[in-house]
Amino acid sequence: MSLYKIMIVDDEAEIREGIAHKIDWKAVGFEIVADAENGRDALEKAEALDLDVVLTDIKMPFMDGCGLIRSNAKNL
Repeated sequence: MSLYKIMIVDDEAEIREGIAHKIDWKAVGFEIVADAENGRDALEKAEALDLDVVLTDIKMPFMDGCGLIRSNAKNL
């Protein structure tokens, strides 16, 4: 079974880690392949990865979650 690839994006490390550890991602068919602390970093990573899902915070420094989606939706 192939797992969907997901990236978690949030400016707070504690939140990213909490999301990563609170859910049994493999049991629900996902594999966390990356995380990022803001939209700008997430965009760079997304362009290099073949992601299926991006779970993003909305309010973050540098580039918020909405900006991340608008900036290059075809790569996400």
